[in-house]
Amino acid sequence: MKARTADSLLPALAAIGDPARRRILALLKRPGLCSLGKTQGMCACDIEQQMKLSQPTISHHMRVLSKAGLVRTEKQGRWRWYRRDEKALRELLASLRESL
Repeated sequence: MKARTADSLLPALAAIGDPARRRILALLKRPGLCSLGKTQGMCACDIEQQMKLSQPTISHHMRVLSKAGLVRTEKQGRWRWYRRDEKALRELLASLRESL
């Protein structure tokens, strides 16, 4: 795995710096929470229900996590389905270990 540079870590660190986004990442790791019948990940409406936050707030958090490369998104009909990018999360952890 290639370590990220300090500058490339900034978006991911900013993304995981927010407690709500860390909680979303934890929820996305849990199986069986997706109302679309998928075994992993969650629909935006499921995240909204679990987090008890408004749709615009969830959209904002998911956009930040997506731009940071920590989650993948896929359109499913009129819904968005999100899942963790495990490779990106492992690379982030490895980069942090190397830089500390």
